This record gives sequence, structure tokens and C-alpha cells, in this order.
Amino acid sequence: MTDPVFQGVTPALAHLGVIQAEGPEAAAFLHGQLTQDFVLMKPEQARLAALCTAKGRMIASFIGIRPTPERVLLLCSQDILAATLKRLSMFVLRAKLKLSDVSADWHVHGLAGAALAANGLDAQAEPWRCQSVGEAFGISLYPADGQPRALWLAPAASPPPVGDALPEAGWAWQEVRSGVATLSAPVVDAFVPQMLNYESVDGVNFKKGCYPGQEIVARSQFRGTLKRRAYLVSADAPLQPGQEVFAASDAEQPVGTVVQSAASGQGPWAALVSMQIAALQAGALHAGSVSGPQLQVQPLPYALREDI
Repeated sequence: MTDPVFQGVTPALAHLGVIQAEGPEAAAFLHGQLTQDFVLMKPEQARLAALCTAKGRMIASFIGIRPTPERVLLLCSQDILAATLKRLSMFVLRAKLKLSDVSADWHVHGLAGAALAANGLDAQAEPWRCQSVGEAFGISLYPADGQPRALWLAPAASPPPVGDALPEAGWAWQEVRSGVATLSAPVVDAFVPQMLNYESVDGVNFKKGCYPGQEIVARSQFRGTLKRRAYLVSADAPLQPGQEVFAASDAEQPVGTVVQSAASGQGPWAALVSMQIAALQAGALHAGSVSGPQLQVQPLPYALREDI
């Protein structure tokens, strides 16, 4: 069975929220907290980034844009937004910026296929490019199953983008198939960024200054200590974030965790699984237990970078 192809415009994506950092030190503050460079960020750029604990474990992921020198907008999973905002606010101290939840001021849509050009976006743009269309912003994402994709971020009072309807389930499927994970509540504090391949999809800048967990993230990259990676899998039964993955050779110890999953609406499920690299040679993989649904490992849509 071939994988389904989705195109069009989603309804407003309620699972994504927006944090605003505004003030003369907004970019510098985020630069010191997240895994990406926000100081040198330009209006035509977007950033994939993570917020980590001191132990290098991801507690939030973001797609950020900087429309003006003193304003940064961060898109993240709505189910962790409040906790993330609270944690970031703890470190503002005397820095000249204000952090706030501005989700109600914006609507976010997913665009796939011909819908990008129909709304004035360059469908050939590289991932993490930000294009302005009036008051709206189009953020280029990694493609899925050959389809160009973008997030459309626009003021709440503005009209939605035009195009055929793309069900949210279809967008969720594409999000998984793109191979770029969005952190949500079930998997908070479980992975260093490389366990989700963030260094291979421009989610980590190894040349910037310190941030919480930076030493551990760098050590994982340059000392060869990384033993887990994110893999794209398919299954014929439902999969859920946080669900453990087992190899047939060991019924006791899980070898991985489901990070993100979606149903195609036409039978199969797709998921991103953070898993021990050695597990690929440990026999059949199953979700939940060794008697659970069998997982089929699929090729990632991008190359894993060996040299940063």
C-alpha cells in the first residue's frame, strides 16, 4: 500500500501555541536559554530550537521567528506552553524583555503542496525560511512524502489562507512523516536533542554560547556517546506518544519510546520512535510489549549528519 498524499490548508491548529518575547534583550535572552542562535537571526529566517534541563534533556521544542529586532515569536505544543513559559520566566530576572502567551492573538494553519504558491509562498524554499505575506508569516518546514509544507502564522483577525481543505489528521500524518519531532507532554524530559535527530535538522547550534544542558549536548555530539536516534516507523495498529518499544529478543527492557504518532486515515499508523541504535539489529520491534503491534522501520526523509 502506498502512503497517502495530503495537500491543502488545515483549519487553525489548536495544538500549537505562541509565546512572545519582546524587548531590547529578547533575542539575547533566548540565545542564552535555547539550543539555537537567536542573536544573529534575521527576519527571513526561522529557527528550530529546544529548551533543555541542566542534564541536557529536552523539556520543550520551538519553531521561532524574529519579525523585528525586539520581538521573537515561538511556536510550541499547547499542552506544555504554560509550564514552558513559567520556566523561562524564572530566568528573566533583570533582563529587558517581557514573555507572554499570545496564542489568542494569532492563528496557525498548516499548508501543503499547491497551497503554498496559492498563498504567495515559495514552495522551493529551504526549511526554516520565514516569508512575509502582508501581516502573515509563512515558515518553510521539512517536506513529507514529496510535498512542500509550511506553517502559516497570522493575526487572529486576518482571513485564513486559501486552498483546499486539509484535515488536521492529514497534517499530523505529514508532521510525523517529515521526521521532525515536536515535543509534547508525554515525552517531556526524556531525550537529549540528538535522540530526536535535532542536530541533523538544524535544531542545535554547536558554535553558539552556553545554554542549560549545553555541555552534555556537546559531549553527546563530539565524544561519540550517543546511543539513541529517532527513527520513522509504521504499524497496522494505533501508537501513542510515550509508549515503550521492545525488541523481540528482550521482553523486559524497552529499547525505545514513541515520540509522536499519527494515523493516515487509510489504515497504517506512522510514528517517530527514539530508539537504541543497536536495537535495529535486535530482532523484530513491537510497541507496548513483545506481543504488541510490530513496527516496520522506514527510511528517514533526510540524512543523519555525522560531522557538524
